[in-house]
Amino acid sequence: VNQILLLLLVLTVCAILYNKVHQVPLALRNETVDLESPEEMEEEIPVVICAAAGRMGAAVAAISSIFSNTEANVLFYIVGLKTTIPHIRKWIENSKLKEIKFKVVEFNPMVLKGKIRQDASRPELLQPLNFVRFYLPLLIQKHEKVIYLDDDVIVQGDIQELYDTKLAPGHAAAFSDDCDLPSTHEMVRSVGMQNTYMGFLDYRKQAIRDLGISPSTCSFNPGVIVANMTEWKHQRITKQLEKWMQRNVEENLYSSTLGGGVATSPMLIVFHGKYSAINPMWHIRHLGWSPDARYSEQFLQEAKLLHWNGRYKPWDYPSVHTDLWENWFIPDPSGKFKLTRPDS
Repeated sequence: VNQILLLLLVLTVCAILYNKVHQVPLALRNETVDLESPEEMEEEIPVVICAAAGRMGAAVAAISSIFSNTEANVLFYIVGLKTTIPHIRKWIENSKLKEIKFKVVEFNPMVLKGKIRQDASRPELLQPLNFVRFYLPLLIQKHEKVIYLDDDVIVQGDIQELYDTKLAPGHAAAFSDDCDLPSTHEMVRSVGMQNTYMGFLDYRKQAIRDLGISPSTCSFNPGVIVANMTEWKHQRITKQLEKWMQRNVEENLYSSTLGGGVATSPMLIVFHGKYSAINPMWHIRHLGWSPDARYSEQFLQEAKLLHWNGRYKPWDYPSVHTDLWENWFIPDPSGKFKLTRPDS
């Protein structure tokens, strides 16, 4: 009997030791813990880009450049009008961009009814999608932080860097200051580009003078925005912008001035003194302001983002530095969008 008891004791000790050595930690047991994949745990970066009729190739090139230069988990919000959405969706799904994560969002131009003053000098600036940036919280619901980009950009850096831009407490957005980079000053002078509030607001009007903003105040460019949606909604930014759109319809406060930016001017007013700064290399601008003025190749290679703001777009002719843009262009599978080149 004693031998049997001793044998049972030895077996019990061995069983305990075996379990100690081979025990599987609870956190690794699939049946008890649901682990997220690394991709699911990675923060999503929402990027908003508009796809307008006649310039969808611009949106495609911008998306292609972003997707090719980052490992980040980017979700593209592609905003279009009802009539153009099928085209851009087909373009993406039938090209190498089919690998991207994207949502197509329809913008209803009726929200702009009675808020835009017609301006014959630059009619392209009156297109409904030019005002999408005013309505970000209505289009993008679930994100705290959002990047908005004009379609006439390409991104040469990792979009994660732009997303990591710090916004000061109480700031709803970050922009690039038009006086932030000495390298661009010569370009601004050579093409007559305005970089102060005087170029966008009509200081002959009492409503503008009452703002108390010096006309020599440096402007900013809203073609690249990093926005905090919580602050945007809390400060009712969209309502403020609509108010200044409406006042311009009634009083012609800025549409006839040198800047011509009917979407820029309300933002200059609403965000005056209340925005954070984007790294200057993340918004190299004015590439579309002249068919002749150029930056140095070394400077362009160092740039993180290039913006062809102005009349001379890289998918048209004439334009400058079109090779940098065309590197990221993906031809339209339907053949509707074609590049304009000297030999075409």
